[in-house]
Amino acid sequence: MARKKQEDAPAGSPAWMATFSDLMNLLLCFFVMLFAMSTVDAEKFQKVVASFQNTFSILPAGGSSIGEGELISSGVSQLEFLDKYFKEQANSQSQEEMEKTQELYEAYQEKALEESEQMAEQIEEQIEQSGLQDKVEVDFNSAYVMLNLNGALLFDSGKSELRAEAEPLIDKLGKIIGQYPDHIIEVEGHTDNVPIHSAKYEDNNVLSAYRALTVASYLRDITDISPAHIKSAGRGEYVPVADNTTPEGRARNRRVEIKIYNSYSSDLR
Repeated sequence: MARKKQEDAPAGSPAWMATFSDLMNLLLCFFVMLFAMSTVDAEKFQKVVASFQNTFSILPAGGSSIGEGELISSGVSQLEFLDKYFKEQANSQSQEEMEKTQELYEAYQEKALEESEQMAEQIEEQIEQSGLQDKVEVDFNSAYVMLNLNGALLFDSGKSELRAEAEPLIDKLGKIIGQYPDHIIEVEGHTDNVPIHSAKYEDNNVLSAYRALTVASYLRDITDISPAHIKSAGRGEYVPVADNTTPEGRARNRRVEIKIYNSYSSDLR
């Protein structure tokens, strides 16, 4: 059987070749323009700029030119002021955003401080009812209420085991702290700057960490607070509250701090 005669191929170049040729012509014109502008004649350049005044405009209601064809409202602001123009715009927006952020932050801090103050008043009242006002100092800020305990009441010198005499104190504090089961509780251990080195404690930092852990573990045992909400940290000698050159100052620095974070800060931790 004879094969069918193949259809003749369409005459002329393929369609894509015309598009490709147009693209090459555009690229050629583009590079010619770049080459021509490599050495700029200021007067001719101003005329070119003026010719664009009705073409490019990013500001409302378009733009117009001032002087000898220099753009003013088309987004380049007379060319030499382009950088300054956009920086001023960016700075004004950033300043506005910063002011709003600052206002929100101040409002947040104020609310957080009010809650901490209320917590501190309630805790102080219960501490007085428990007869612990001479053993526990209460302070607060916008993040937490802090209970400051003298280390000598809790531990023997150079040790991290809780003294038997200290357990009733922690028991009473545990009842108070247990009223805040949804809050983060952080126990921090602190020491003076007198060097210590033993088989168990390499330095003051390690000793303070063990002491904080001892109190935190005890609170986990006597309260219904989730163990995940109770944290401990050893701060060593690095956050003194008194002068380490005097015996009284060193005694104050040997302490355990229990921080009860308010609801604002507990949500972030």
